[in-house]
Amino acid sequence: MLRLAQPVVFCALLCSVCASCPPRCECSEAAHTVKCVSKDLRSIPSGIPGYTRNLFITGNQISRIGPECFKGLDNVTTLSLSNNRISDVESHTFTSLRSLRSLDLSNNQLAVIHPEAFTIQNQSLRELNLSRALYNHSSVMDLATSLRWSSLGTLQGLDLSGNSLIYLPLRIFSHLASLRRLQLSNNSLVSIHNSTFSGLERLEELDLTFNALKTVSEEGLQELDSLPRTRLLLGENPFTCTCGIEPFALWLNRSQRRVRDADSLVCAFPAAMRNTSLLALGKLTLGCHQRAAGADLALQTSYVFLGIVLGFVGLVFLFVLYLNRKGIKKRIYDMRDACREVWEGYHYRYEIDSDPRLSQVSTSADV
Repeated sequence: MLRLAQPVVFCALLCSVCASCPPRCECSEAAHTVKCVSKDLRSIPSGIPGYTRNLFITGNQISRIGPECFKGLDNVTTLSLSNNRISDVESHTFTSLRSLRSLDLSNNQLAVIHPEAFTIQNQSLRELNLSRALYNHSSVMDLATSLRWSSLGTLQGLDLSGNSLIYLPLRIFSHLASLRRLQLSNNSLVSIHNSTFSGLERLEELDLTFNALKTVSEEGLQELDSLPRTRLLLGENPFTCTCGIEPFALWLNRSQRRVRDADSLVCAFPAAMRNTSLLALGKLTLGCHQRAAGADLALQTSYVFLGIVLGFVGLVFLFVLYLNRKGIKKRIYDMRDACREVWEGYHYRYEIDSDPRLSQVSTSADV
């Protein structure tokens, strides 16, 4: 009897485990893991076991997620929602995930990110992966608002790589006081501005590889200097080695201990300087001062030539005046006489108008 009961109990337990697993998902209670990978799901499945710590719902057709999607999953520490075509993340979507430490939303199409979208009650989130996840420019602005209002003060890692970012809103990271790793590679960033990385005093690693940086302006260098503890990665940018890159080259030589790939940074343009190490660049290499001296000399020469021309024109003018001095004198006298006649006429008319008797005499004479 006991032998018959054991298989029955085992089957019952097995069926109960199978019953607790959502359809089209794979569950492992021993590994505390649930996987719903490439199952063409249209929404987050219900009935996810409470023992789940690692939840992978990837490669599906889920367009929206909200607060009702993850209720009762207090034990989830790792949540991957990558490659689901998610476009809308509502506020407080992950609030019920009190133990969540790692959130992966990579390879989605986030067009609308509501304020407080990443708010979690215990502020337990440590890693946030948004690589290749932002749909357009408005998504960046939504993200900036969400990072400000989502209480992410304990976040340590943020991945924004592969989002075609052209620029970053000022102070976008100012509320991430504990951030240590920031991935911005594979974007299209063209410059670094003041306050771009404001508030990241604890940042340890900043990856700016594979962007569109032709140089780093003095304003950008000051911003990087405001992160003294940060290790930088700047490789695979199209650096243009003209005179404008000199401040960056000098800074790089001073700060190469902080720039982990300093030895591999090379010029991309112009063609004559291609593959030249930025560390080897100097004022003599670029020849900026020689060109500047030549430009100053050319400018001085042009001023001298202009002075000579103006002096010659002045002499010609004086010579013409000298040759025509008699005619000019006659013209001046004629103008003087004409002005005198006009003035006398006005004066005579004024006397007549001001004296009634003269006016009567003038009228009688006319009669």
